[in-house]
Amino acid sequence: MRILNTTIRMPNILSITAALVAVVLWAVAPLLVDAAQSIPPFQLTTIALISGALAVLPMSFRGRRARGSVNVSWQWKLVIFGLVPLLVLGAVGAYLAGLGMAPTAEASLIAYTWPVMFILISQWAFHRRIAFPVIAGALIAFSGAALLLGPEALNNGFSGNLTGYGLALLAGTCWAIYSWICQATPVAIAPVMPGLFLLAGAGAAAADTVSGSATVLPSGTALAAGVALGLGPYGLAMVAWDLALRKGPAALVGSLAYAVPVLAALFLVLAGIAAPDWRLPLAAVLVVMGSLIAAGRRRAGTDRPTT
Repeated sequence: MRILNTTIRMPNILSITAALVAVVLWAVAPLLVDAAQSIPPFQLTTIALISGALAVLPMSFRGRRARGSVNVSWQWKLVIFGLVPLLVLGAVGAYLAGLGMAPTAEASLIAYTWPVMFILISQWAFHRRIAFPVIAGALIAFSGAALLLGPEALNNGFSGNLTGYGLALLAGTCWAIYSWICQATPVAIAPVMPGLFLLAGAGAAAADTVSGSATVLPSGTALAAGVALGLGPYGLAMVAWDLALRKGPAALVGSLAYAVPVLAALFLVLAGIAAPDWRLPLAAVLVVMGSLIAAGRRRAGTDRPTT
């Protein structure tokens, strides 16, 4: 019986570890974006997505045999190869553009509200209802991020930064829908991610051409930061997140992402980009508390579709 319990729990342990890896890498993203701020948004998106495609390329070879043994409907193929690249382009492109138009810390916090939307979408799609603990936990955890964003809104308002905040919210919405698709698809998306990233990168390159930005390849720190952005937050993190969603409890995995805005704010403070604030530890407490409450539904088996 002890061996059986260990076998059952191992996938959850691996999925939670993968989710934590993704969370840390996503929290580093604002630092990399700040370092690459001299690159136009669509050009930076292209560099990041191409680098991300190279980072996840081994997953394509690893999953080739599994893809050959699973029949996928044409509807799901349309979602995977049509909608997902658009969501990736929207998530990355809108995020990078938003951070270029609004303060890095605040825009990042708005984008990182996507875990709230993901859990709500997941609960509604699987059960056609949203459990009260999930709603309560989402609100508590979201309040932690809102606590960090509040002073900017109250003191300076949203004038001048409204477009950037709107793009950040669009990026968060794309991430939430993408995460739900990763959870709902009959096959893992990770093995085909290189192709999806290249499709999204081609869209970003086309948008960059239409926008008329300079075509000269950047160099130095900015280029290194752009490549690192693709290899980490938009490469390894995407694979880790896909694994976590498919192998672990959705409520717990999704709620772990609430730590991203707190860690991101902490990293920005340590790097001297944002000023230290007493709200950070309080926000961390709220995020952890909300995550535990939202994840509590997994013990009742609510991460699986009802029959």
